[in-house]
This record gives sequence, C-alpha cells and structure tokens, in this order.
Amino acid sequence: QLQLRLFSFTLSETDVGANPVQVEIGEFDEAIEVVEDVVAENPCLNYHCKKGKVCEVDESNTPMCVCQDPSTCPEVEGDFEHICGTDNKTYESSCHFFATKCTLEGTKKGHKLHLDYIGSCKFIEPCVDSELKEFPLRMRDWLKNVLVTLYERDEDNNLLTEKQKLRVKKIYENEKRLQAGDHSLDLLAHDFEKNYNMYIFPVHWQFGQLDQHPVDGYLTHTELAPLRAPLIPMEHCTTRFFEQCDADGDKYIALEEWATCFGIKDQDVDKDLII
Repeated sequence: QLQLRLFSFTLSETDVGANPVQVEIGEFDEAIEVVEDVVAENPCLNYHCKKGKVCEVDESNTPMCVCQDPSTCPEVEGDFEHICGTDNKTYESSCHFFATKCTLEGTKKGHKLHLDYIGSCKFIEPCVDSELKEFPLRMRDWLKNVLVTLYERDEDNNLLTEKQKLRVKKIYENEKRLQAGDHSLDLLAHDFEKNYNMYIFPVHWQFGQLDQHPVDGYLTHTELAPLRAPLIPMEHCTTRFFEQCDADGDKYIALEEWATCFGIKDQDVDKDLII
C-alpha cells in the first residue's frame, strides 16, 4: 500500500514543511542553479548555471554557461541513483540526465524530454479506470498521515511552521481521526465522507510544498517531479492521475484543479491555506 511503503522514508533531515517522500527538489528543478568549485580568482566563482550546465571562461576571461559533459558527472555508487527519462531511457544519475538534456536544448526532442521517475526504466502497468478512482483515496490518507507524523516528530520546530502546526494540531487531536494503517478502500472512502474537513488542509499543504519555482499558484511538470518521481515505481496510476488533474490541458495544474482531483469542494479551495 502507498501509505506503508512511503513511510519508510526518513524524516531526520527533513526541512521545514517538507514532505518526507519528496527527494530534494534540486535534483529535478531545471531552474535550480549549480555552483562549481573554483578558486577565488576565477570569474566563475559567483557565476551560477542551471542544472546540466557548468561555468567556463572564454578567451577574454568572461564567464559563460556551457553544457556539462556527461562524462564529468560523479561516479554512480549504485542503481538507486539511476533516473528514467520520458524517452524511456535509463540515465546513470540526475547529473547525466540534465547534461544530456542540455545538449538537446532548442530541439523538439529536448523540449519533450523530462525526468519521469527514480530508478531504471521498467514496464509500468497501464492504469485502468477503476484503479484511477482508488489512487486519490490512498493519496489523501497518506498526506494526512504525513502531516500528523511531522507534527509528532517536530520537537525542534524545524519540520512545520507555526501556522502549519496549528492546523495539524486540530487534526491530530481529533478523536475521530482514522489512525495510520493498511485500510480497505471502502473504509478510506467512508472516512473521507465522514471526516472530510480533516483532508482539506493536507491537500492544500502538498500543493504549497510543490509550488516553489516560481510560487505562482500553478504546478509545472518540473515542480511535480519531486513527488511523482518516487511514486511512479510504486503506484502505476501516478502519471495518469496527474495528467487528469490538468483538466484544461494547458500543461499547468492550478490550485483549483489540484483540489478537484483530490475531491475537495470548490467552496473549500482557499489560497490562504497554503502557508
């Protein structure tokens, strides 16, 4: 089950408000910049390049960003660093992936190439309609339990903000809260109907965790990557679910679309809950 498998991720080094299943956004966000180790006199010292590029100086000692040679990427220690691209090709690491993507800039192939999921490429079973309906049941319950777990372990006040903790405290102390466990789909559906209000904030919270580059009220494929990339190998309906969330097909998932995907009513969608 999604919930049991995902709780195996450690919370020991989680940043404020971070979702423990999400890998570091820097591994996937093409807007995150890379700083090369250079000597102080090097003009590249304070010159930043995005993922897949490195800084070099030209003949006039002017810094410039150029595509990184994949062969210069750090050696991979194991298969767990492998990345599967949307071209169904396995890359040794995220470094190798972004370096390759950089060389394809300006091409149709490069525009379509994105990081698909963590791990070597493998056969992902097709997601049928009945399974697609089940996915948000587990996902909603898992989001709620992630927040409760963060709240329980936030002894040093570095996992959740104060405003987030106040919201989660109400869920945590509610006697009607369904405890974490391997529940049937019928029970999950029943709990969502009876305790609907407990799920509103967790859905908003996850949107806020992903909407970072930039913070604009929309999720791009790149912003979704930290969540979807670890999920796909375990939940084969992940890709179809997020594609369905983009109801108008504009390649962006707005907060309203995200909330609808998780069964949150229109009148309960509130941008102020993204805190």
